[in-house]
Amino acid sequence: MKLIELSKHLNVSFQGDPNKEIEGLTSLQEPDSKKICYVSNKKFINNNLKNAGAVLCPEELVQFIPNKNIIFSNATKIVFAEITNLFASKYLPINPKIYKEKNVKIGLNLLHGHNVVIEDSAVLGENVTLSHNVVIHKGVKIGNNVSIGSGTVIGSEGFGNVLNSDGSWNHITHHGSVIIGNNVSIGSNCSIDRGTLGNTILNNGVIIDNQVHIAHNVEIGENTAIAAKVGIAGSCNIGKRNMIGGMVGIVDHIKTADDVIISATSTVNKDIKESGTYTGIMPIVNHLKWKRIALWVTKLDKIANFLNLKKI
Repeated sequence: MKLIELSKHLNVSFQGDPNKEIEGLTSLQEPDSKKICYVSNKKFINNNLKNAGAVLCPEELVQFIPNKNIIFSNATKIVFAEITNLFASKYLPINPKIYKEKNVKIGLNLLHGHNVVIEDSAVLGENVTLSHNVVIHKGVKIGNNVSIGSGTVIGSEGFGNVLNSDGSWNHITHHGSVIIGNNVSIGSNCSIDRGTLGNTILNNGVIIDNQVHIAHNVEIGENTAIAAKVGIAGSCNIGKRNMIGGMVGIVDHIKTADDVIISATSTVNKDIKESGTYTGIMPIVNHLKWKRIALWVTKLDKIANFLNLKKI
């Protein structure tokens, strides 16, 4: 793509050779004469940039860039994301294997890898991408513009059990399904369980990292982001625009407000009723309160010595 075409597509300004051909992106460490480099901060500017095909940077850095071909914007992170998508190469294996059962409905432009399984009565919208070894169980409904990473299982049996009088477990069969909205991205090796009687729901714009488990009857609000190794137990209701850090554990039947941020490794064992940032192990509290508690925790040994308390 020519530099002038790229700038028009991104709706940003440029300077330099309008006919310079750009074939992709390159790192700051290994500039490529046919690719574009991204510089977000002045401290990353070096003479190697002159070897790049072009440079993307904030407008205030243009004068310091040692390259004549520059694309500049005041929202470079967003522009960078758009460029990565623009030059992405979507794979389509030769003769990929897919197993479909009866009554499956698939929209236009399905892209899939090897060994994909789509069970009975599943419905897929348009522009869906299923990577290798994805399993879509019976009755699952998926919207438009959805991508699902390798090894992910949608609609797996939920972990519902009843303890018998003799101490053995009696499994509860789950008859619900999973409903996934539009513009959803799910990483690799995730498990999203079907509902017991109702459905597990991922609303529009949800993005999920790798190795995440979402249990039966959970609902995830619009544009919520969930990092790796998060576990959300059954019947939770996660608000809109939540940001859930890595390795967070959320116990069953929890509700969170809209616009909540949960710090990595936190355990959530009570409802979060107001927007804000929350951190903690047991129990979770407002982030600012947790910082004060953490400060005192680091001083407990000195306090004990001062009070002549017996060390444990």
